[in-house]
Amino acid sequence: MKNNNSITLLQIEDIHKEFDDLEILKGVSLSLHKGEVLVVLGPSGCGKSTLLRCINGLEKIQSGDIKFKDKSLTHKNTDWQEVREKIGMVFQNYDLFPHMTVIENILLGPLKVQKRDKTEAMTQAEELLNRVGLLDRKDSYPRQLSGGQKQRIAIVRALCMNPEIILFDEVTASLDPEVVREVLDVILGLAKQGMTMVIVTHEMGFAHSVADRIVFMDEGKICETADPDTFFTSPTTERAQHFLNIFQY
Repeated sequence: MKNNNSITLLQIEDIHKEFDDLEILKGVSLSLHKGEVLVVLGPSGCGKSTLLRCINGLEKIQSGDIKFKDKSLTHKNTDWQEVREKIGMVFQNYDLFPHMTVIENILLGPLKVQKRDKTEAMTQAEELLNRVGLLDRKDSYPRQLSGGQKQRIAIVRALCMNPEIILFDEVTASLDPEVVREVLDVILGLAKQGMTMVIVTHEMGFAHSVADRIVFMDEGKICETADPDTFFTSPTTERAQHFLNIFQY
């Protein structure tokens, strides 16, 4: 998954985020290059998911800047619906509409938001479903699927919008252990195909295998950034060493 692409798609500059009087992000800065897989690690409550939600416009920052392809996303005229077509997000809890079939869930965005041709969108959706091994479930309803199947559908739904970046927020956290692998394998496949991704996860082995860079956060700050081999064998901060010891990695 290693890449040497110098095109910067996302630039986060000294962002601060508060909830009431509690500061969650305390001056976070990082960049993401085209084709890069950035994995964000850290203890629960350190600000990882909040960071993704700020990037996707689901939370407003108090200061700093977020730029996508050199265009600031923090001004009041930002069209977040348009941005989210380019920066997709897959959540922990799928968010599939229960009254819609799999294919209807997937096509909702391309047809209603992007106003695409139905035949073209359907072809793409079926190709993606086939890629994740779920083409035969396209007419099923979410209640008929396992958690792992629903999460793979959520990934296909995001991909069908043709994003330039996908954010993954703990997408295996609510899954039974035996189905985690099927979801992680889909994401590994995307990395091999060059998809630009930011992944928040507690799956250490997966993080090591998929990442181009590891970003380790604690208490709302980035403590260290390194390539995965360096981070997992020789972390430079005591906090990261303690974190990895907990996971016995």
